[in-house]
Amino acid sequence: MAVCARLCGVGQSRRCRRRQRHNQQDQGSDSDMDDEEGVRIVATAECGRANVRLSYGQSASTGPPNPQSLLDLPPELLVGIFSSLPGTELPNLALVCKTFRQILNTETIWRRRCTEEFGMREDLRKIEVVGVSSRELYVKLLHPYRHILGLWQPDIGPYGGLLNVVVDGLFILGWMYLPPHDPRVEDPMRRRPLFRIHMLESNKAAVECMYGHKGPHKGDVQTGKKDEFSTKCNQTDHHRMPGGRQEEFRTWLEEEWGRTLEDIFHEHMQELILMKFIYTSQYDNCLTYRRIYLPPRLPSDLLQPGLFKGTYGSHGLEIIMLSFHGPRARATKLTGDPNVPAGQLTLDVDLNRPVHLPDLEHQRSVEELSRLVLGVHEEAQQEAQSPDVAPQGVAAGDGAVAPQGAAAAKGAVDGGEAEGLDSSASSEAQPFVLPLGVMARNEVYPRTCKMCFYGTGLIAGHGFTSPERTPGLFILFDEDRFGFIWLELKSFSLYSRLTDQLAHAYAPNMERFEAMLRNMQSWTS
Repeated sequence: MAVCARLCGVGQSRRCRRRQRHNQQDQGSDSDMDDEEGVRIVATAECGRANVRLSYGQSASTGPPNPQSLLDLPPELLVGIFSSLPGTELPNLALVCKTFRQILNTETIWRRRCTEEFGMREDLRKIEVVGVSSRELYVKLLHPYRHILGLWQPDIGPYGGLLNVVVDGLFILGWMYLPPHDPRVEDPMRRRPLFRIHMLESNKAAVECMYGHKGPHKGDVQTGKKDEFSTKCNQTDHHRMPGGRQEEFRTWLEEEWGRTLEDIFHEHMQELILMKFIYTSQYDNCLTYRRIYLPPRLPSDLLQPGLFKGTYGSHGLEIIMLSFHGPRARATKLTGDPNVPAGQLTLDVDLNRPVHLPDLEHQRSVEELSRLVLGVHEEAQQEAQSPDVAPQGVAAGDGAVAPQGAAAAKGAVDGGEAEGLDSSASSEAQPFVLPLGVMARNEVYPRTCKMCFYGTGLIAGHGFTSPERTPGLFILFDEDRFGFIWLELKSFSLYSRLTDQLAHAYAPNMERFEAMLRNMQSWTS
């Protein structure tokens, strides 16, 4: 049965109250609001009207044969209709009349809002046993702090970071993501809680700092500008340890690097580690965070964009974001170091310039690799000055153009008839070995690769002085791993995908993502 109920005909008029008394006499006592078995409701609201399509089961109350307003419908149907509306609209609905306000106290409505809007998978009936209703959970915790859910980058100078704020039962938790211990780039990410918000001890949300080793203590979360918030610890003495700064440093070093200072023999690395500890520990978890997005995937992307862990020599493992922009792949640092800070474009790869590797014997020669890559580099510089010249792929041997390889790579980038690595245009796996003399933090790397492309990497002096882009080779191993050979540094970086499921993280569109990237680079420039 389909009916059209006009919301504009419902209000606190005398006729409305008379209709309510008449309905109460006809219907008797209200049935249980939580009992929705056997009722199927599809509701849409448009221009002040609610179109309702329903089918009655055994438990549905029978209303008037020709209802003229929503108040004429059985209460359980109103519960179903109200449950389908956004939670932000329900307070206005409660102002319509007393009946609506009473129905909106039904827990079924708020359970559905918590589940659909915030992805809560817990059984909310069990949570309600501890004294917190689903309505209170939504109104006092989830809705007020909805703007801080998702991915964020902390403002910690050149070091940056990755924070993920999620809903977990009765808590909103802020998890700081840390790379695996160097050089185990393919190990899973580590997580450390920085703050939590909950309603366990009162009827309002409480913020607690989780930093330090003495358990949760009082904190604060402040939201000001759009896409920005800050945290503050109100009891920083909980961060101190009995052994003073030396004990704090040893504990931090064990957590950050998985080793002691005596295990690190490289003097320059010791200086970098000590510098990071001194710089980051001064914040005491009083930080400002700026929102970041994951890039949306496009059919033309060579592989799934997203977050990767990568090796950066003495600086250890860092987190980068891989994204695709037409014929270019770009890797942006989410964590950084005193040389190249977080937010900077660490890799820029030209997918229109494939490089075809020679056989394994010639791959071991760093001179042969340099000749191939520098040849493409010179072409790129010439074409930058003369943009009308078409890019060409470079093959091993005499340096002649390999049009089929270049076309295949271009086909993979442009999408063709298939997507990414599954495209028929993608080259088959070929043997790969690092040239002799190229340093690698991790000797365990793939021995076959899919494609190679010319690219540039960003290098700089301490304090991000004299930054310059230096030529290198981008090696695509598979969907989850790639590498980059820095020719000038004679160094190899291996990158492995971060596989954690991240909610509320993807950019709504590519324009929003690119704007975020521009802002990110300006934060640390």
